[in-house]
Amino acid sequence: MAEKHIYFVGAGPGDPDLITVKGRRLLTEADVVVYTGSLVPAALLNGIRAETHNSAGLNLDQVLDIMIRAWQAGKKVVRLHTGDPAIYGAINEQLARLTVKNIPFTIVPGVSSALATAAALGTELTLPEISQTVIITRRAGRTPVPPGEDLVSLASHQATMLILLSIGMIEKVVADLRRGGYPADTPVAVVEKVSRPGERQLRGTLRTISAQVGEAGITRTAVIAVGRVLAEAPPPVLSKLYDKTFTHGFRQGEDKG
Repeated sequence: MAEKHIYFVGAGPGDPDLITVKGRRLLTEADVVVYTGSLVPAALLNGIRAETHNSAGLNLDQVLDIMIRAWQAGKKVVRLHTGDPAIYGAINEQLARLTVKNIPFTIVPGVSSALATAAALGTELTLPEISQTVIITRRAGRTPVPPGEDLVSLASHQATMLILLSIGMIEKVVADLRRGGYPADTPVAVVEKVSRPGERQLRGTLRTISAQVGEAGITRTAVIAVGRVLAEAPPPVLSKLYDKTFTHGFRQGEDKG
């Protein structure tokens, strides 16, 4: 019999249909599910047979105690995280404890709210000759950021930026981005509760977005997207992949003449 693992599963950004097929299968097979109750959609837990535990009010020791006891009893355990566990998922501290105890685990990726935001806005995050880099970050608050990763420093790259967990500091976010070099007319979008019922979008610029967020009363659960890829009519630069004059391993390009 194969050794049982503890499964860390990304639940996606909020829409219950955005969990992966593998993640949904593991939920239906699980005996015990520990989920982030403040953010994981309740619909994901409907109809599953597992014993469920809401981790919103638990500390790390309590979460690990539930998972390890269940695993030791031979049960199939799923730790259900929002978005993708690798981005602000706080999983390393859990994995370290499991590793010390020689308990095997598997991580199943999910759809990050950052990527769901791009889909909701109907845009690519990378466009030829505009931006080929995406920075996913947060502003320092109660959780600090390492030296060189402050918004002022990151803004110097002029790349596409997705700022999570920072909407409550929108005025400071804008000030940092401006100090870092983004022009005042840089396009900005804010997406609240992306992919969920009640999703709201704001579009503006660094000059206007703080006031827009204040007027809308958005204070949490929102992603801030920044960059020229968000322009209403970005320059029509073709990708090389589908340029009819470009030759690659699967197609001979046409002569430019």
